[in-house]
Amino acid sequence: MIPAQPVRVLVVDDHPLLREGIAALISNYNDIELSAEAKDGMEAIECYRRLRPDVVLMDLQMPRMNGIESIQAIRSEYPEARIAVLTTYSGDARTLIAIKSGAQAYILKNGLRKELVEAIRHLAAGRRYIPTEITSQLIEYIDQECLTNREITILQATAFGHSNRDISSRLHITEETVKGHMKLIMRKLGARNRTHAVAIGIKRGIIDAMTAF
Repeated sequence: MIPAQPVRVLVVDDHPLLREGIAALISNYNDIELSAEAKDGMEAIECYRRLRPDVVLMDLQMPRMNGIESIQAIRSEYPEARIAVLTTYSGDARTLIAIKSGAQAYILKNGLRKELVEAIRHLAAGRRYIPTEITSQLIEYIDQECLTNREITILQATAFGHSNRDISSRLHITEETVKGHMKLIMRKLGARNRTHAVAIGIKRGIIDAMTAF
């Protein structure tokens, strides 16, 4: 059922071309309209306070304030906010964090034309929208132990080639403690070695290949 008033959408992404593409796609539908655009999480919060859009499309990786932080801030102030994560990444860990932060939909950028409008309409109607492929990933890993914040930090450092000695120095812990954490990390991830643990961490969205330690 098409609502009497168009669904007002706030698009948050640091890439102008993607925002323009979404705006062009939305313009083809009478029941959806672009309310505003924001290039980072801080602008998203300001726009939401000012406009109270019906649906927010939120990128995860942005400067100044990332999508997760922005979602948490908006939802803490406006619990009724309807937010969809807009991302190129389908890692299960990042999905879980986004959902726990308050996102009700998860849209992969490579499936925008197919999923965007459907996701917006689902959110506007008070429903969730999570693609089957994402749901399958969550089910696959739901019973696995989560890494602690300290373990994630160590895995991130390992991804950037830091040795156990470097990590121990930066975190002010002993080298033996770092080795102990790495053993736990590999066990939790089912990894054969450090390199395999890093590969799994990146694939699942536990760590970011572009974020420095």
